[in-house]
Order: sequence, then structure tokens, then C-alpha cells
Amino acid sequence: MVKSSTISKAIAIAFVTLTICAIGGIITMVIFYKTQIATMNPTPRPTIAVTTPAPPPVMRLPKNLVPERYELFLQPHLYTQIIQEVNVTSPNQTMLFTGNSTVHFRCVQKTDTIYLHSVDLTLSGQMVIDKDRNRRIGVSSMRNFENGSNFLEINLVDNMEEGGNYSLFLAFKGEISENLQGLYVSHYVEGHPVDEDDTSPNRFLVATNLQPADARRVFPCFDEPEMKAEFDVTIIHRRDTTALGNSGRSESNIIDEEWKYTRFYRTPKMSTYLFAFTVSRFESVLSPHGRVEIRTFARPEAIKAGHAQYAASVTGKILSYYEQHFGINYQQKKLDQIALPDLAPAAMENWGLITYEQGSLLFEEGVSSLLLKEWIVTIIAHELAHQWFGNLVTMKWWNEVWLNEGFATYMANFAMNHVEPSFKMKEAYILGDLHTAFEEDALATSHPLSLPQDEVQDIDEMAMVFDGITYSKGASVLRMLADVVDQPVFDKGIRTYLDEFRLKNTDRNDLWESIQRAVDDDSGHTDVAKVMDLWTTQIGYPVITINTTSGEIYQKHFLFNATSESSLWWHIPIRVMSDKSEPDLLWLDTPDTVKKDEFISKKGEWILANVNCTGYYRVNYNPENWERLQYQLLTNPERIPLMNRGQLIDDAFNLARAKLVDVTLALNSTRFLRNETEYLPWESAVRNMKYIVRMFDRSEVYGPMQEYFREQVKVLYKYFKNETDHSTVPKEHSLQHSQIIAVQVACSNGLPECTAMATELFSKWMNSNDSTNSFPPH
Repeated sequence: MVKSSTISKAIAIAFVTLTICAIGGIITMVIFYKTQIATMNPTPRPTIAVTTPAPPPVMRLPKNLVPERYELFLQPHLYTQIIQEVNVTSPNQTMLFTGNSTVHFRCVQKTDTIYLHSVDLTLSGQMVIDKDRNRRIGVSSMRNFENGSNFLEINLVDNMEEGGNYSLFLAFKGEISENLQGLYVSHYVEGHPVDEDDTSPNRFLVATNLQPADARRVFPCFDEPEMKAEFDVTIIHRRDTTALGNSGRSESNIIDEEWKYTRFYRTPKMSTYLFAFTVSRFESVLSPHGRVEIRTFARPEAIKAGHAQYAASVTGKILSYYEQHFGINYQQKKLDQIALPDLAPAAMENWGLITYEQGSLLFEEGVSSLLLKEWIVTIIAHELAHQWFGNLVTMKWWNEVWLNEGFATYMANFAMNHVEPSFKMKEAYILGDLHTAFEEDALATSHPLSLPQDEVQDIDEMAMVFDGITYSKGASVLRMLADVVDQPVFDKGIRTYLDEFRLKNTDRNDLWESIQRAVDDDSGHTDVAKVMDLWTTQIGYPVITINTTSGEIYQKHFLFNATSESSLWWHIPIRVMSDKSEPDLLWLDTPDTVKKDEFISKKGEWILANVNCTGYYRVNYNPENWERLQYQLLTNPERIPLMNRGQLIDDAFNLARAKLVDVTLALNSTRFLRNETEYLPWESAVRNMKYIVRMFDRSEVYGPMQEYFREQVKVLYKYFKNETDHSTVPKEHSLQHSQIIAVQVACSNGLPECTAMATELFSKWMNSNDSTNSFPPH
């Protein structure tokens, strides 16, 4: 101890001495440095400015001005044909359009600035009128914003007063688009020249496509869905053409040898994206309806050949069905629909003038597939449903466009089933929507039905919400709600919604409140907003897992990526049945595991949840219950509802894809198909097997897999063999889908009867002199 103490003191004295020397050295160096630079002028150290990112541009119009009515004059200068005459210079095609607009509006907050939208328009003649005082207000400046907002800013020399009524006049000109947006040109070929001087079969027309925000490309306007207004429209067009608009024609007169004008009746109050007109040489066919004049327009050749006849025959029936179902008549006296050669979407629901891509509206007897009628009647039903959901009642902003598209998709299935009950395809379309939504919504990149408004601001963001989530998930959750509150109560609620908010704008809360009133009137106990908000404001959907031995049940956010973590949960309505009991409605409204006696298999019976697939979720079971359900399918499949026979396969394969069950369980769920002839289970199996085939088509597993499906499809192929061998189709419409499945699965997996049939037909076709007529239409 004594020796250690002596060494420590010595070290301490040495350390202190060295420290004093170091400090002295530093002081000497500082004094020397300052002495050296005293006579110099060194460059000061650069200063780094602290920058704050610029705020994002404001993309929404202020609410201080409320448009009430537009007076529009539009003149597309396009030629519908270029006639080539001998020794005469033919005119060049022109893409110019001109016009002027007067928008009448009310000021609700004092301001000296007008903001509205305008894109790619040359503007002039600006004039603002104070209508209450009948005086003109000077315009000090006018400019277009270049930040993506598409704002047109008009500054005034005087203020507009709160409560005052004003108008803004603007003349404009622009270029007809070749990109299927705004006012655009479409062209087609007419088979026979209309006169001896006509040497070119090319024909042209103009049409509009304005959803979601392209009205601003046609005329300056308040281009937001909540800024509804009436429209007085006059179209100036060439004398050999017909102009169609949202409303019926009030007058049409000749201006000179080349031009005439068509004036239309005032429209109902509507959003700008629903404004529409066309100028063409199309002809029409009438549809029967007691009150509304319904015309279907198409190319003259198509009308003469009767290609629009099927669409015309079902349109009036669908319109009448909706009028009766909603208890509200269609709001106009005319309804036009037109089959365009070019259109970006399959169809667009413009109020009173529905536009279709012609392949979605025309049916050629003896040539078109008979199954095309399904698509035609479904898309007409979808667009006509929009005349109520979207046109009469419109969402406030694009973040909740599912209130338009989800309802139109949901209602179209009912209308199709009403007009064409022999199709028997309602359940198939419902499951199709469910599976479309499931596929997109199982990704972490999905989005909720109701997005925050600030996430849908510019045109690209608006366009992106028109997807499977908006259409198919929207329809699926509405169907789930209808099942929870009962269909008659739901129907009463939507009638209230449409009646109370006609010509207005809504959000999801307005819908919940309307349905809640119907629930309360029926003495129901469902808290609609509490249940539905979780389904509409969150991404994704749950998988519920049921243990039929213990009765335990819990929910989890279903994602294809099994490693993803999520704390989301939902109020889940579970319609459940067993081999011994009829369906009953239970609830899982907690993220925790709970026990329910109804989920216990007391005597070895199977338990089936989500009966008829009314819920927007997947179901997993303990292995024993899966085995019982699969045994039931093998021995007496009719005891399981048809939709569930398809959904059990879909759930099993997707649970395997997410690594929640073994792939063997998924494959075992298809064993019953060898005696199944219904379309839904086979469609589900074929669609899901595509994923499995992609995984194994280059492995040793693929051969045995083909052999398995050759055995499974034998009964189904034999069921349709007589029709298939004679190149005919079943008379029952829905069976045509099953026949297609049978041939597809049998031939792709090498069933000898199918490959022999295909080889023989191909040989006949190759040896035929007329290959176009070798096969009858299917």
C-alpha cells in the first residue's frame, strides 16, 4: 500500500507539469496567430442560409364565389369529312374550337379577385358585371397559374360585396385534342361513300370526356364537383352534322351555307365534369319508355345493321327499374347514349348524354359473342345508376368518389338480374367484385375508400382513385352493410339519401346518417357510422381465424406479405351456419381473441362463416374444420351455398399464398371439382391455379399437376362434350361460361378428347377456303 501511494503522487506531479506546459504552448500560438493576421484582411467565413421548403401550392378554389349558371357558346371548326374533288383544292382539317362563356355567380365573402380554372385556352374580352347595380367592374389584370393548380386569377379594380350577384364573360379559343381528353377528335371509316365526290372513307367527330377535371380545357369554369351550376348551351356546327348535349334540343336554325346552331334546354344543376356534347353524322334508334325519350346513336352503318338494337332494347327497362327502385324519376325528358369509336374509359355517365366506347355498346348478331350481352347490359346499368349516384347526388370531392362508383357497381348487378334474369350471373359478378377488391387490398400499398382530402389534390391523384378499390371494394362493403341492416332497410336508407341530397353534394357521413334513420325507424340496433367508418377509412381487410374446438376467434389484417405488421382491426359482422343450424349473425368487434359458443363444433359438425360471402373478409379455420368442410364438398356439395363453394377455394389458396396455411390444404380444396359442374367453384380454382402454375410450371411438380387436373375436369368436359364437338353453345346463358372453363382446363392440361377436338377443328379451318366463316359464333 505505501509503495503504491508513492508512485501515484509522482505520476500526478508529472501530469500537472505537462498540462501547464501544454496550456502555455497553446496561449503562445494564439498570440502569435493574431499578431500575424493583424495586418491582413482575411475572407470571412461563409454563412449558410437556413432555407425552409416552399409550401405546396393551393390546389382548391376558394369558396367565396358560388357559380349558379353558365351561358356557353361553343363552335368546333372540325370537318367531319374531307371531300377530295377533281381539280379542286380540298380544305385542310382544322382542330380549332372557339366560344365564349358567361358564368353567373354569387359572392359569399367580400373579395376583389376571381379564381376559376382554365387550361390551354387563349382568353380575351374579359368583362365582370355587378348584376345588382347593373354596372361594369374593371379588370386590372388576368393570369394563369403555372403550378399545377390550373387557376385563372382575375384581379378587379373594385371589391365584390358579400351577397352580391355578378357575372364574368370570357371569349376563348383552343385546340381540339387528339388525346381523348377535354374536347377531342375521334375518327372512323365509313364503308360506302355518301356521294360520288366522296373518295375518302375517313370520317371525324368531336366529343367530350371531362372526368375528373378536364372541363377547364373546354371553357373557363369553376371545375370542382361541389361547385354545381345550371348550363344554357348553344353549339355552332356544320350543317351536315348533329349536335347532342346534356339536355334536349330547344331550337336549331341555319346560320349560313356552312353553319347552323343548336340550342339546348337548360340543364339541371350539375358538376362541370358531367358537361358533355358531341358533333357527328351519327344516326340513332329509339328505346321504349313511357316518359323519357331514349335514343342510342352510332355510326350510320352500325344503326342500319341493327348493332345498337340490343342496347336500345334494355336501356328503357333498366331506367324504369331504377325509377321504381329509388322512388325518384330520372330528372330529364331525354336520355341519349352514343357509341364512340374512341373513348378513354369504357363509358362516361354525362347527365343526359352517356358516352360509350363502341365495343361496350354495339352487338352484332351472328358475329359478337353471346356473352358480350352481359357486358353491354352491365355497363349500361352502371352508367344509368350514375344518373342518381353521381349526377343527382354527387360526392363533395374526389377523395370519396366511391360514393359514385361503388354504388353504380353495386346497383348494376341488381339491374342486370332484373332485366336479364336468364343470365343467372348476379352471384358471379358479385364474387368478381369481391375478388378484384381482395387482390388489390391485400397489398400494403392499398388505399382506403375514403382518403384524406389533402391526399387527392392534383389531376393525377384524382385519376389514380379510379381503381378496383373504389369500384369493387365500394360495392362489396355496401353489400355487407345491406346484409347487416337487412336489404329493405338499406333500400329505404338510400331512398332517403337520394331524396334529401338531390342536386347537392355529400360525404360518407351523409350516407351513414340516412341509413341510420332507416335503421332506427325499423327499431334496429346497428350503429352504422361506428361500424362502417373502419371499413372506409382504413386500408385492407381482415382474415378471421376460428377454432371450432375451443370456440376461439380472432382477427388480423390480411396481407400477402406475411412479415408485415399491422394493428388495424374492424367491426366484423359474421353470418355463420353449421351442418346442424341455419345462418345466424354474430359480431367480432374487438382486436382481441374471444370465445363464442356458436363457433364450437359440439358433435363433430362443420362450421361455415361468411355465408354467401356477404362480408368483406377472409376466413381461416383449424385443420379439423377444414377437413370437415372438404369432406362435405366431396360427399354432398349442395349443402354448402354455391358462392361459398367458390370462396372456400379462393380463401384457401390466398391463405396459402400469405403462408397462413399449407399449400396442400389449398390443393385439397379442389378435390370436389371432379363432380362439380357449376361455374363459380371452377372459376375460382382456375383463377387461383394460375398463381400456382407460375410458381411450378418449370419444375418436376408441373407434370403431376396437369395429370391431376385432367382427372378433375373429365366430368365437366363430358357434360358439354356434345355441344363442344359440334361447335355450339348451351342454350342456358350461364352454362356458356362453364363450357369455356371446361375446354380451357381440358385442353391446357392435355385431356385427349379435348386436344383431338381442337386438332380436328384447326385442320378443318386450315383446309377451308373461307377462314372467316369456319366457326359459328360463340
